Amino acid sequence: MHKSQLAGFIIDCETDNLDAAAAFWSAALGLEPKKSDDPAEAAYVLLETKPEDQHIEVQKVDHASRVHLDIETDDIEAEVQRLEALGARRIGPVKRWVVMEAPTGQRFCVVLPQRGNFEDSANIWD
Repeated sequence: MHKSQLAGFIIDCETDNLDAAAAFWSAALGLEPKKSDDPAEAAYVLLETKPEDQHIEVQKVDHASRVHLDIETDDIEAEVQRLEALGARRIGPVKRWVVMEAPTGQRFCVVLPQRGNFEDSANIWD
């Protein structure tokens, strides 16, 4: 048994200026940007939301700009297998998550819990 739910949205930006991209999305959505001091997180800027709200961040990427969603889970492998049984395809691991592709072509990620309400509101799967 494991749990999962929609974690939030990642705004993928093909850009040389992540700070400018984050400033735009911060102003557009009315959310404060929070950049990590960790060099391993240099390609990401978190847009601050309430702990129970959707997780939103801006990410510098090498592919065309788009928005993708994250599904959070307490068991990544179990959730990946559940989604594969529904027709999704595993693209591969990245850092601490797995990139997948829906049968309809959209890419998304399966990540560890991000939201403060995970334990109380996530779906429970057998």
